[in-house]
Amino acid sequence: MAADITNSTSGINAVLRASVPFTVACASSMVATVCIQPIDTVKVRMQLMDQSRSGGKASPAAVVKDIIGGRGGVFALYQGLSAGLLRQLVYGTARLGLFSTFEGKLKQRAHDRGTTLTFGGRAVAGLGAGAIAAFIGNPTEVALVRMQADTMKPPELRRNYTSAFNALARITRDEGVFGLWKGASPTVIRAMSTNFGQLAFFSESKHQIEKHFGTAVSPQLRTACAAFIAGLAGAIVSLPFDFVKTRLQNQSMAAATKGGLPMYSGTFDCFAKVLRSEGPMQFYRGFWPYLMRIAPHS
Repeated sequence: MAADITNSTSGINAVLRASVPFTVACASSMVATVCIQPIDTVKVRMQLMDQSRSGGKASPAAVVKDIIGGRGGVFALYQGLSAGLLRQLVYGTARLGLFSTFEGKLKQRAHDRGTTLTFGGRAVAGLGAGAIAAFIGNPTEVALVRMQADTMKPPELRRNYTSAFNALARITRDEGVFGLWKGASPTVIRAMSTNFGQLAFFSESKHQIEKHFGTAVSPQLRTACAAFIAGLAGAIVSLPFDFVKTRLQNQSMAAATKGGLPMYSGTFDCFAKVLRSEGPMQFYRGFWPYLMRIAPHS
């Protein structure tokens, strides 16, 4: 009897230990989302602007002024917040929790072999966690983009989603279940590149700062420096994929403005058309809002 109780307690403790990375990931991701939602809204608006119409001169400040100038006022910057929180509940929890789990397993494996975990190992953990989490969370990405872009359409074409769940239900009804995985390919690639640039660089930067500076740098400063490096690396590596993801996931609006035909047939078609008609720097449009969006998450 005592043995059964001990085994049961041991099993519960193991489950609790395994769930800690995911619980922390969920809480931290949601707090970060509340803080950066206005920045994300600005980033999405800038990516969806037609360069020929805006002349390529729209700045983040101009976009903010345009959004606030609408009927929603300041609260319009938080459009799609419910979808953003749902996204972090699914994607944020999975990617950070899986990264912590994968990294822990790889560290233990390296320790058993008498070595230490390298940057390559951290990169593998980041790439794997990002790919799995992004595919699972793609429906919430679609809902978020659609909600943030809705007021860019003429009033008669707006969907006026009331919540993330309303957006998911209506997208499923109008476009089928597979409509929720629109833009999944660039979403997965974006997540892998973000995690490579963000999580792998964050973990490696903390390790290198501690290795070279030791106690001369406080844990708080070490974390802040590593976060800055990770945010910058993540933004540079992943923004082109984020740009294509946003364009593809907003296809419903694009189709309505192009006689019912989708503007892009897929990831490579989007890359090619944007490169040909808008230029290579268009992929980095909204870089500063994107960096400001990624840094708090780091």
